[in-house]
Amino acid sequence: MAAGSCLLLLLLPSLVRASHSPPGCKIRITSKGLDLVKQEGLRFVEQELQNITMSDLHGNEGQFQYNISQVKVTDLQLAFSDLNFQPQQHLVFNINNASISLRFRRQLLYWFFYDIGSINASADGVQIYTVLQLAKDEAGRLKISNMTCNASIARMHAGFSGTLRKVYEFLSTFIVTGMRFLLSQQICPSLEHASLVLLNSLLDTVPVRNYVDEHIGIDYSLLRDPSVSTDTLDLDFKGMFFPRVREDQQLENHAMEPVIKETERMVYVAFSEYFFDSAMHSYFQAGVLTIELQGEKVPKDLEVLLRATFFGTIFMLSPSVDAPLRLMLQVSAPPRCTIKPSGTSVSVSAFLNISLVPPDRPPVQLSSMAMETKLSAKVFLQGKALRVQLDLRRFRIYSKQSALESLALFSLQAPLKTLLQLTIMPIINERTKKGVQIPLPEGMDFTREVVTNHAGFLTVGADLHFSKGLREVIEKYRPVPTAATYPSSRPAAPS
Repeated sequence: MAAGSCLLLLLLPSLVRASHSPPGCKIRITSKGLDLVKQEGLRFVEQELQNITMSDLHGNEGQFQYNISQVKVTDLQLAFSDLNFQPQQHLVFNINNASISLRFRRQLLYWFFYDIGSINASADGVQIYTVLQLAKDEAGRLKISNMTCNASIARMHAGFSGTLRKVYEFLSTFIVTGMRFLLSQQICPSLEHASLVLLNSLLDTVPVRNYVDEHIGIDYSLLRDPSVSTDTLDLDFKGMFFPRVREDQQLENHAMEPVIKETERMVYVAFSEYFFDSAMHSYFQAGVLTIELQGEKVPKDLEVLLRATFFGTIFMLSPSVDAPLRLMLQVSAPPRCTIKPSGTSVSVSAFLNISLVPPDRPPVQLSSMAMETKLSAKVFLQGKALRVQLDLRRFRIYSKQSALESLALFSLQAPLKTLLQLTIMPIINERTKKGVQIPLPEGMDFTREVVTNHAGFLTVGADLHFSKGLREVIEKYRPVPTAATYPSSRPAAPS
């Protein structure tokens, strides 16, 4: 029994690590970012409260019969409001001492006297306390999973005019009390619909599993529920690329988990080495890390050098001396990314096969050499796209057949490096030019981006900017009331 307990204690750390998968991508929203969200959210709340609809209010007191209809909100004053992080409850939206101005139609019958007109009313001391709980749904998307709301109105008064103004003032207690009750009962249902339906439709615009190009896709599903402190909200995303030919492929994450400590910017996005490794692994699995140059595409200087030096003897022995050259560069293993405080690099191992391609005859292979290269990677953010610019730093070739041939290849180091820099690298950078989208809702973009390297991961600190208002995006994606909508975890077609 004691031995079993000791064994369990020894295995416990590994079991904990297994259950807590490290994220490939992490996003932190700070209090500064929440302040910007509050400003845009407050405008959205005002618009929702202005659309409050209330049922007619009617009744009688003795010989008086009254009917209140066509109630409309004409003005709101929500100056005292707060949106804060709160551990365990996630987001708290609090409105204090607000005022709501109303206008409605009146009808009054007293004996044979009938009066019709409008009434202006004001609700003061409005208190609204709302708690939003955030969670990961089944598709791995961030959603508002629950909402609690309390609303109250401290006082309400109405201004009456017309021939029966005194009668209305007599009945004001009944009318104002009824209006106050109806209004307070409509505030929370309106905000609940705005949160659980409309704001969740906005969160549906965050890419979860999407195609990057015709070869690979990206999985941005959440690994767990958000982690909330008094100053930050952290989201852990899977951040794994996959080849479209094998969409169910899983690459185990052994990289260091990104740790974000900064809070000066509105938002921070961290990417581990796993994020970039999975992209290169997916391209490798898709079989696209191969570049072929033949005939006129081979630089003339390099062709002359190849024909005049090392391969001269082979050319002289070959009956196809004048046949075009073909260079085929093929990556032999998935490239690996290394992130250090000094910079980011990519290590690549490849084969370079050089052949003659005589017309209407099989190719004649002249040599097959191994290549080891190290590329420096400049990571930057443009809009919501993370992009990488690669540059050749180190280059080495050697023969797989003999040390003598490797020695003979020494004279080709410089021209082949020039070939890579001038011909191959532009092709690679053109493929990475589009970049990959960072999981933010539509209408929200980054500004003032700063990339910082750490040991095993890099972070992008930025401020946020609303290029579109919440209302504009929500109206674009507003769910159809008669049809149930379900978030899909399948990739969307590439744009």
